[in-house]
Amino acid sequence: MTDRLADRIARQIGEHIRTEKLVEGDHLAAQALADRFRVSRAPVTAALKALAAEGVVEARPNRGFFVRRAPTAEAEAEETDDPLYSAIVEARLSGDLTERTSENEMMRRFGATRVRLQRVLTQITEEGWVERLPGHGWLFLATLHSTAAYQQAYRFRATIETEALLQPDYRFVPAELEQLRAEQEALLAGGIGSLPRTGLFEINAGFHEALVAWSGNRFFLDAIKRVNRLRRLIEFRATADRSRLDQQCREHLALLELIERGDMLLAADFLRRHIGQALEQKANVIE
Repeated sequence: MTDRLADRIARQIGEHIRTEKLVEGDHLAAQALADRFRVSRAPVTAALKALAAEGVVEARPNRGFFVRRAPTAEAEAEETDDPLYSAIVEARLSGDLTERTSENEMMRRFGATRVRLQRVLTQITEEGWVERLPGHGWLFLATLHSTAAYQQAYRFRATIETEALLQPDYRFVPAELEQLRAEQEALLAGGIGSLPRTGLFEINAGFHEALVAWSGNRFFLDAIKRVNRLRRLIEFRATADRSRLDQQCREHLALLELIERGDMLLAADFLRRHIGQALEQKANVIE
């Protein structure tokens, strides 16, 4: 376990407290949080201890952790889209920021301090599209840059994800399905407007990865995870327009209902149309 992982989980727990509108005294079950964020209990426990030190949660002997207060305004600010993050995304998409670059070059280009730049680069490292090189160098990994590549990625997703739903061993996990449903309902309750674009992407990508994971085919899941990593930057631009997200959430909820009742042929057809409509609307924004 790394400190960065615990820090990330702490931020996600803080986001969970806000989006679910949890109040003082609400229980934060470590195993439920581990299931929600798809990690082991160790980083969740470390994150809860860190939040307890900040006074956000309270540790009660032999009972676990409970909400004490909402995260501070400073912590909430960290969950918004940092203009520096946005600038790096746009520079990569436009080709102005080369694949290999140094911290000093980025500091000059974006007018950022080293501390702030390193904080954003740490987030990008966790997201999987940059790697640190020896010294102060950084290597940006491959991502989708063009509308044509974006369209190909969506058609690939439509093929793999719908086929995953039709696998003979497909079995949804009830607890995970309820978590996905709760996330979509929280978005409809206000999360669409309040969450940063990076958070919206994580929830959406996690939703589709969970559907594929229930197929039991790890090759399908590995493929979708790779596509999601490649499309992260271009989706950041696409979600600048949040007007469709309300409908997207409702379609996700409808899809979960079809899967829950076992109507997989209809679910696969619904998912194919869902992905196709998303591509049609997002392509215009990306261009």
